[in-house]
Amino acid sequence: MATTAGQKPIVLHIGDPVKWNTELYAQFSKDFTVIRPSTEDRQRDQFMKALKEKKWGNFDAIFRPFWSTGGEMGRWDKELIPLVPESCKIFASAGAGFDWADVDILAERGIVYCNSAAASSESVSDFALFLILSTFRNLNWCTTSARDSPAAFQDCHTNAAPVSHNPRGHTLGVIGLGNVGFEIARKAYLAFHMNIIYYDVLRKPNAREAEIEARFVSSLDEMLGLSDCVILATPASPDGKKVVTKERLAKMKVGSRFVNIARGSLVDEEAVADAVEEGRLVGVGMDVHENEPRVNERLKGLRQVTLTSHNAGGTLETHIGFEELSMRNIDALLKGQKPLTPVNMHLMTSAVKSNL
Repeated sequence: MATTAGQKPIVLHIGDPVKWNTELYAQFSKDFTVIRPSTEDRQRDQFMKALKEKKWGNFDAIFRPFWSTGGEMGRWDKELIPLVPESCKIFASAGAGFDWADVDILAERGIVYCNSAAASSESVSDFALFLILSTFRNLNWCTTSARDSPAAFQDCHTNAAPVSHNPRGHTLGVIGLGNVGFEIARKAYLAFHMNIIYYDVLRKPNAREAEIEARFVSSLDEMLGLSDCVILATPASPDGKKVVTKERLAKMKVGSRFVNIARGSLVDEEAVADAVEEGRLVGVGMDVHENEPRVNERLKGLRQVTLTSHNAGGTLETHIGFEELSMRNIDALLKGQKPLTPVNMHLMTSAVKSNL
């Protein structure tokens, strides 16, 4: 665990102090030398200056326990990452998404990036079921009408039923069957008795597929055409491009549905609005948005669209898990073990992997 001359490894803690896992953090602080830069030092210009001047020494790990603080320096990119000392071996962060960090460049530098998606799987999958059900049962229409006038109430009561459906027996297409995607699929399979198909860059083992009778479809376009409801559950696009585009939406069935609990930047929201207005999509659920906290004005005006405020992972249990998993990833790697939730190990060279 110790570095040269018996010194303890140094962990750079960016963001607010740990709030919930205080006993674990106390032990973490005994095992490692923890340095927490001030809010001022975390502003991009000041942060980069401090890295150039080695203000925090040759630290071994970066620890970000919250998604809402610790990101004041902005994007971790080709301008920022080269300033990180070569001693750094791991960046462990709260949150599932990592569109704010170039994990490929981190890999080139020999830095393992670990996210905390596993800590949010339960919360996100529960919320995803609500959005899936909303697309089948017109829940946005139902809930807003009940708060409106008696006429709106009666209109929805009378007219929503003929255009609403039970999810049972319909096909759910999952884009990204990772920890979160699998849990969504598992719950939809068990609770709604939906048929599960999925597309991913890596196929899951047969035993894993068998748990939910899932079928792998090697072509995303083909999967879109087979699905009654498509849910986007991938944390990032491999090439940085949008996953759901006008062209891809055109591959979907007329009368199908779409849910996004991944990242707003992965979806062409104007194309989604077009697809709703054209009748190709009869239900949409969007928890994440391209220009948060601003929400697409066209989508806000469509009663077939349920919009939420990036709430899917937002539970106390998730935040507690973010803290814990980030610490445990660092603890494992700096003590000679494998990290628990690496994201970019497949991008690292064999020589680097063998030393981790």
